[in-house]
Formats: sequence, structure tokens, C-alpha cells
Amino acid sequence: MLTYEEITKSEAIKTYIIRADESLGALGFTEHSFAHVIHVAQTAGYILQTMGFDSRTVELAKIAGYLHDIGNLVNRKDHSQSGAVMAWSILNDMGCDPAEVATIVTAIGNHDEGTGVPVNAVAAAMILADKADVRRSRVRNQDPATFDIHDRVNYSVTKSTLQIDENKRFVTLQLSVDTAFGSVMDYFEIFLQRMMLCRKAAEKLGLQFKLNINGQQLI
Repeated sequence: MLTYEEITKSEAIKTYIIRADESLGALGFTEHSFAHVIHVAQTAGYILQTMGFDSRTVELAKIAGYLHDIGNLVNRKDHSQSGAVMAWSILNDMGCDPAEVATIVTAIGNHDEGTGVPVNAVAAAMILADKADVRRSRVRNQDPATFDIHDRVNYSVTKSTLQIDENKRFVTLQLSVDTAFGSVMDYFEIFLQRMMLCRKAAEKLGLQFKLNINGQQLI
């Protein structure tokens, strides 16, 4: 069976991730390279492992997380769908089981808030992992005077953690926000749709989604 480790060692996949991130950089988007995809892979794996899913499903979530943004190589628009098609080809070429290809491709094709739906557990975990990755280090622009709202919001987040409580009832995104750079309202202005998708993803896993900013529960 194809493993997450094998996927991360693929030079072709590494190239696609690098080039996709370069394209987004040229368009002014935040970092979507290895720091992001590895974070998503590991967090998606943590979510399913904590919720008691079998080790193979956890592995599939990690593979999906690592591959989820390669569609940005084609175009930012509809990148989840183009990424799913790319992943289908890559995984088939690597000898992945068709049923597992289907699970991974479905998750990738449903991770974007514009069109995504948490149709299975892997998709739900990846949505939560992806949308929770808000942090200062993702901002490429280092001149606060020229920040747009996306730069301000990401730069304002000095710490971000996603945790499931010990009773497995809640999944909480905890953010520490430096309001000198961005306000809580700024966060909601650009990320409200993402947070609503996170709520649906949490429900798919039998959890309730909570958002805590600077010690205050907002969702």
C-alpha cells in the first residue's frame, strides 16, 4: 500500500508543490508550500487518529493533506478540482489502490470553501486542518504599510492551535491575535465562510466546532 512517506519522497510531487507555491506568490497569496501542506497532513492525521479511525484512514488523510494544493499549479480558480484530477493521475501511476485513490481525490476536490463539502471523514479532517492554518509566517509581504486585509489577518495571528477535547465532543481553533495588525472583525470578514465549512466538517466527525480568539469563544 502506498504510504505518506513515499508520497513525500516523490521528486515530481515536490516540484509540483514548489511551482504551485511560486504561482501563488506571483499572485500575492500567502505561503502554500511545504510548511503548509505538511502542517495540513499532520493535523488531518491527528484529527482522525484522535477520533479513533484506523491507521490506514489516518494515512490516507495525511496523503490527501500533502497533495491538496497541487492544483494551484494549474490555476488558483477551481484549484481543488484540478488538484484532484492531478492527484488521481499521480496516485494511479504510483500503484495506489483505486478505492484509496477515490477517497483521497474526493477529499482534495472538496477542501475549498467555495465548492467543498465534507463528504467523508478524510475530507472533513482535511478541511479542518487546512482552514486552521492561519499564522504570521505564511505572509510573504514583510512591509506592514502595504498589507492588504489577508496579509493583516494572517500576520496578526501569532499563535494557532487546533485541539480536540479529551471527551471528543469539541474541536477548538484557538488563535492569539495581535490587534495592532488586524482586528477580530477583519478575521471574520475574510474567513467567515471558512469557519462555517469547519463547522460542517466537525459535525461530519461527530464534533462541535469552536473558535476561540484571545481567550474569548466566538463560535
